[in-house]
Amino acid sequence: MGSYIPNTKAEQQEMLGAIGYRSVEELFAPVPKNVSLKELNLPAGMAELAVSRKLSALAAENRVFPVIFRGAGAYRHYIPAAVKRITSNETFITAYTPYQAEISQGILQSIFEYQTMICELTGMDVSNASIYDGASAAAEAVNMCRDRQKQTVYVSAAAHPQVIETIRTYCEGYGVTVVPVPVGPDGKTDPAALSAQLEADKTAACFYLQSPNFFGLIEDASKCAEIVHAAGALLVEGVNPISLGLLESPGANGADIAVGEGQPLGMPLAFGGPYLGFMACKAALMRKLPGRIVGETTDAKGERAFVLTLQAREQHIRREKASSNVCSNEAHCALTAAVYLSVMGEKGFTEVSRQCHSKAVYAAQQISAIPGFSLVYGNAAGSNTATGKGGGEFFNEFVTRCPDAAKTLELLEAHGILGGYPLSNNQILWCVTELNTKDEIDGLVRLLKGAKQ
Repeated sequence: MGSYIPNTKAEQQEMLGAIGYRSVEELFAPVPKNVSLKELNLPAGMAELAVSRKLSALAAENRVFPVIFRGAGAYRHYIPAAVKRITSNETFITAYTPYQAEISQGILQSIFEYQTMICELTGMDVSNASIYDGASAAAEAVNMCRDRQKQTVYVSAAAHPQVIETIRTYCEGYGVTVVPVPVGPDGKTDPAALSAQLEADKTAACFYLQSPNFFGLIEDASKCAEIVHAAGALLVEGVNPISLGLLESPGANGADIAVGEGQPLGMPLAFGGPYLGFMACKAALMRKLPGRIVGETTDAKGERAFVLTLQAREQHIRREKASSNVCSNEAHCALTAAVYLSVMGEKGFTEVSRQCHSKAVYAAQQISAIPGFSLVYGNAAGSNTATGKGGGEFFNEFVTRCPDAAKTLELLEAHGILGGYPLSNNQILWCVTELNTKDEIDGLVRLLKGAKQ
């Protein structure tokens, strides 16, 4: 981009010197050599038809599985045709923040409706206009909790590994310490360890808890909230939004901030994105909530109108004093989530949650009954799921042991099935959604039985 940036070589050298570097190469030295390029090596120009054929041939190399039993943070759900039809309207195709709010009423209203739905879903008081993805939403949330006296962040070791790494990356820049809270033998956060850690640390800012956690288990968020609040810290709860059709909301559990990956709300897997991070909090934390917040008011004629509010917190106003650097607001993904929730309605949304859970329970029962396979945590009954206060309750993901995870997954792939996510020690994290039929589950079980024989 050097030829497109209007500054001289001398000015570039002056900027490098200001940040302590002598050259651009030294600035980018941390980038591994095997992923850095000296030049692009682009081929010669091609005609449009030739380019189209080339890209089609490349796309054909991607393998799209007709049957999927894998989740681990990205989930395949049914998306009503109306969602794509409405959101593809050219009026909505923008991801840019409406800085001139008074002439962007349509976009502002769509964000306002999205915020309202996220608040209803999470049991929180206020939502922002969304974040890049669930992991960055979690990282932004823990940043909200820190102050001059409280600079330590506690994170459940049962949370998604990529979310934990993202939190660490954000915290490293602020000089904030991240401390893991161990997982008990039941696969869930150890409340006794959490209590002991917080009791011994007066600098604790917050605790990040994911429920359902990475292993699919439902954490006792209410108990964790009691422990965290007794220590004078805040609870950030990460959730799968689809699970909230059955489970208590983060607000009901006592969480101060609710975050999560919004991809299940009408967005396809799409080879990894774009996705959506939702983020909501209690009213007391509203002024610390990063990103855009759209408010409802009345105009000079007394008619309903929408505005961007609390803008003084943002980087385009406060610049280096801003508490976050959220730029594009993922408005189109947020609109997609709002349209999905509207089209599904309360009954449809609850039915999706119910099917995800009931089919996962059936799959767990069938798989764990196969010789050589067994559930790692709890039992396959999945009882008392609405509270998550038992031993091994799960929502729609569960972990099993198997004789040989690699060979099991290879066998399934050979039959057009993307199996669960492989973990260590020959364990597999399985996922079932409403799109998995009973016939597909039974077919999976037959293949697993045949492999064992």
